[in-house]
Amino acid sequence: MYGSSLTRAALLLASLSLTGSAALAASASPFAAMAGTWSGGGVLSTSDGQSEQLRCRASYDVAGRGDQLQLNLRGASQSYNFDLASEVEYRGGAISGSWSEASRNASGTLTGRAAGDHVEAAARGDNFSAHLSLTTRGGRQTVSIQPQGTNVTAVSLALNRR
Repeated sequence: MYGSSLTRAALLLASLSLTGSAALAASASPFAAMAGTWSGGGVLSTSDGQSEQLRCRASYDVAGRGDQLQLNLRGASQSYNFDLASEVEYRGGAISGSWSEASRNASGTLTGRAAGDHVEAAARGDNFSAHLSLTTRGGRQTVSIQPQGTNVTAVSLALNRR
């Protein structure tokens, strides 16, 4: 189911994008550089060799001592829309959290590590898993997602601070 696979990939992206900018690795919170609104786009690739352009807008709210982050992400392609919410915590280099997408009744967990300006993480949900790599440098964020067990084989995004 194409829409379901895209939802899962988008959910993973959103959840992992929360891991923030490791450019602040020396400080207590890698999330500080993420606060605000970001937008951009990228490409979603499928197992049948097709690809589709994506456009996304994200809002990051930092809370606590800068170690908690809430994300709201909306994305759209020519044939698909999603609306995601996620909460992530940072503790001593480790990240963990949860994500949900209400319109598809999908949810799951997120775990990984943040070091320097780079994040590596895994997202899991019912019948879904994916690996994510995220790099934040200044006002630009690049994301690569490799879902498993779906017809979506890769998602590549570039987001810019607005």
